[in-house]
Amino acid sequence: MLSVVIPAYNEEENIAAAAQEISTVLVDAGIDFELIFVNDGSRDGTWAEIERCAGLDGRVRGVCFSRNFGKESAIFAGLSQARGSCCVVIDCDLQHPPEKIVEMFRLWQEGFDVVEGVKADRGKESAVHSFAAKCFYKIISRAAGVDMEHASDFKLLDRRVVDVLLSMSEKHAFFRALSSWVGFNTAQVEYDVRERQAGESKWSTRSLVKYAITNITSFSAAPMQVITFLGVIVFVFSLVLSIMTLVQKISGAALSGFTTVIIMIGFIGSMLMISLGIIGYYLEKIYEEIKGRPRYIIARVTPEYEHPED
Repeated sequence: MLSVVIPAYNEEENIAAAAQEISTVLVDAGIDFELIFVNDGSRDGTWAEIERCAGLDGRVRGVCFSRNFGKESAIFAGLSQARGSCCVVIDCDLQHPPEKIVEMFRLWQEGFDVVEGVKADRGKESAVHSFAAKCFYKIISRAAGVDMEHASDFKLLDRRVVDVLLSMSEKHAFFRALSSWVGFNTAQVEYDVRERQAGESKWSTRSLVKYAITNITSFSAAPMQVITFLGVIVFVFSLVLSIMTLVQKISGAALSGFTTVIIMIGFIGSMLMISLGIIGYYLEKIYEEIKGRPRYIIARVTPEYEHPED
């Protein structure tokens, strides 16, 4: 059986459409499946829609968080509830084309453990967002040792891979990177990002920046290495300034007053504060990890229903 995990946050308008379209594609392909919607603390009628769809179709199941825990937590919650021999993660807004699930499933039947959905076209997005995304994935790619420039959450995982991911105890788990980092026999399926089925994106610029920082620091020590880089810059700057000062002293030239001293103090102070901020952020993440709180809290799930007669 194939389990389809669908994280949902304020997606009231898309629940029924997603359930209908994905179900139609899989039924036509003759694939036994279940749909697992994970309500990530939505403030609209998302959960009510999930319950309604679950009542109409026994293949639809729902998981509801006690509050908003984030997309990564919703994905892992869905994987933990999945009963299939393989799992697909797909967005609720249907920007990931459901028909590609069949292609992924066929590759899994051929023996692949991970089938990555690779973006051939990122769809409509601003130049700034596109540039920021490329920078983000370059950092993550270096940390993971895997090319993730066109990576997405849209992928199929064999049960063995799912079990490995669920065994990882880290709270701030970056699904997109970890599912590539674990290795296994991997294939790729290209797709074009579609327009949203309904509604607007729930990702603001602020939330995207926070998402990027959280995942970079949870998967890479690159920001810590920036501190060393800043230290080298300050050292080189100080060395050049010292040589200039000695040359002036030997030649008997008059010193230029306190301007240079003030610039140096301000520059070094700024570098120290930035360095302390980076170290403090990592300490915050360590503190959150050692507290051992769960990634998410499930408030309720939909009742079990009989499978409808086909």
